[in-house]
Amino acid sequence: MERPTQHEPPSERITRRQWWALTAAWLGWAFDGLDGYLYIMVATRFVGQLLGPQATMQEVASKAAIIQAVFLVGWAVGGAVFGRIGDRIGRTRTLTLTILTYAIFTGLAFFATQWWHLLIFRFIAALGIGGEWAAGSALVSETLHARHRAWASATLQSGYMVGCIMAALTAGWMAHLDPKWVFVVGVTPALLTFWIRFMVHEPEEWATKARHAPVPPLASIFSKELRRTTLLTVALTGIALTTVWAFLYFGPQAVKNMPEIASWPVAEQQKLVTRVTVAYLLVNIAGNYFATYLAEWVGYRKAFTFLFAASLVSFLVLFREPLTLDEVYVDMCIGAFFSLGLFGLFPLYIPPLFPTLVRTLGAGFTYNAGRLISAAGAVFGGIIAASAGGSHRAIFWTALLYIPGMIITMIIPVPGRHVRDDP
Repeated sequence: MERPTQHEPPSERITRRQWWALTAAWLGWAFDGLDGYLYIMVATRFVGQLLGPQATMQEVASKAAIIQAVFLVGWAVGGAVFGRIGDRIGRTRTLTLTILTYAIFTGLAFFATQWWHLLIFRFIAALGIGGEWAAGSALVSETLHARHRAWASATLQSGYMVGCIMAALTAGWMAHLDPKWVFVVGVTPALLTFWIRFMVHEPEEWATKARHAPVPPLASIFSKELRRTTLLTVALTGIALTTVWAFLYFGPQAVKNMPEIASWPVAEQQKLVTRVTVAYLLVNIAGNYFATYLAEWVGYRKAFTFLFAASLVSFLVLFREPLTLDEVYVDMCIGAFFSLGLFGLFPLYIPPLFPTLVRTLGAGFTYNAGRLISAAGAVFGGIIAASAGGSHRAIFWTALLYIPGMIITMIIPVPGRHVRDDP
């Protein structure tokens, strides 16, 4: 049976410095979730407002999906760009730059007066969000001893869910206001950068390598030694991200579009969406820990295969028909436990696949390049939602991607087996 294997720093005891590194990465990822999910909670309201009263529901759905697709493209580009920067200037400095980027441009969405203004602001914010994961996951991977990385990986991923919960609560709290006001809250992560800059140090593993060896070229992640790892990881994350963003983006819309609440005031509909979102995101945190310890028990390949299969079944069963008020909490929570829970594995799984001096590049590229696939999925999902019976159908049809995904999970690389520091 293959087991997760990783590079191991010498000390098993968690020091204050290591706690700070984990805290910084967790907060960065939490604010990623906040700034990434704020748009989803108000997408159709805000885009509809920007398009004007003459816009049809199909136009609103299409433009909102395009903005989300461009956001995912920006996320992919940011993962590669800031991944390269992280290997050159360090994980902590890069973490600071990425947080500033997504905080500032999320806040600027407040000033959008045309739908394409919002598209531009969301694209640039996404550059920072994509880069933050690469820097933060590498920081945690290189700082903590291997025995702590299962719970640390789940904890790190739970930060994103906490951020999404904050976004949902913000949207519910501000439901009576113009939707643009939620983006003002997205500026707050900028304050975190002052603490990170002065209190969080670079990992010794990266610092040592950076002093004694040049950073390998960009093409090194496609070298003979790493090409298979890179391509299979992109395929794995591409399917995982496309399916999960179908759930995250179209799920709240499916809740809002339930026939039983059509006569409710808009503010009350938003509050229901908020309550359901908070419920399934909390359940997902449990799913993160389940996924990481499942991988510790049976290995990465079997864990990913099981989680893909469970996600496929849950999506096909739960989203075949429109959601109902009686079952909406159960349906959304079951879907989240498996499809979102599997993401707790990625901070544990991806960084150790790559040598130290291409680690943030490799992690950032492979995790986020999959978003190019998910961006296309967002556009096609919008078409499905507008023409094939509602948002729940977008989730249903996207779930079929899990079928080829299960083939990929059976042959994915295992961390630590073939990783050298001279790709």
